[in-house]
Amino acid sequence: MSTQRMKQTIRSRILSNRDALAASLRTQFSTAITERILQMPEYQAARVVMGYMNFGTEFESEIWVRQALREGKKLWLPKVNRSTNELDVYCVADLQNDLVAGIWNIREPMPDRCPKVESLAALDFILMPGVGFGREGERLGYGGGFYDKLVARISGECRVAPFPVRVAGAYSLQLAEDIPQEVTDRKVQWLVTEVETIDCSNGAVRRSMEKS
Repeated sequence: MSTQRMKQTIRSRILSNRDALAASLRTQFSTAITERILQMPEYQAARVVMGYMNFGTEFESEIWVRQALREGKKLWLPKVNRSTNELDVYCVADLQNDLVAGIWNIREPMPDRCPKVESLAALDFILMPGVGFGREGERLGYGGGFYDKLVARISGECRVAPFPVRVAGAYSLQLAEDIPQEVTDRKVQWLVTEVETIDCSNGAVRRSMEKS
């Protein structure tokens, strides 16, 4: 079986399981995930953070996005550039007035209201979406490669400045073993679920984050 075929098989299975999760549980789990992310020292020390607006049955990242703004973080959000097939990044201050439904009906920044970020070197922390994740940081996206390209771009711009912390929030049912990896795939450093916070560099759970 080809790598792409294997990825699609895993992707379909996880999406089916995620879609079957009751809406009330998704919100409950999303709240727990957000609380764990907010407790991370890496997040608390960050001044410039990048997130995304969730769609469908994803982890409800908007909860985290709103809290980041309330805490005075500088917030960056992505917008799909259809001509380059990459993500452009904008600084957003007002979720109610600065966003509009874009591709796949995902809310995106409005370029006439939000300053475009030309350099990503100031980014401290990025919350990344995905379909499936491995405990060693493997990330299975939706197949467009948008975030792999973005991380590659950040890597090129952050050779002097510290590289931003790469974190993913996901339901525990999204964990998978043996996710195929290609040379263009970019891993996350931390994986946060409703029950644990995983340091993907060594697979260890950050015990202080666990609820009693």
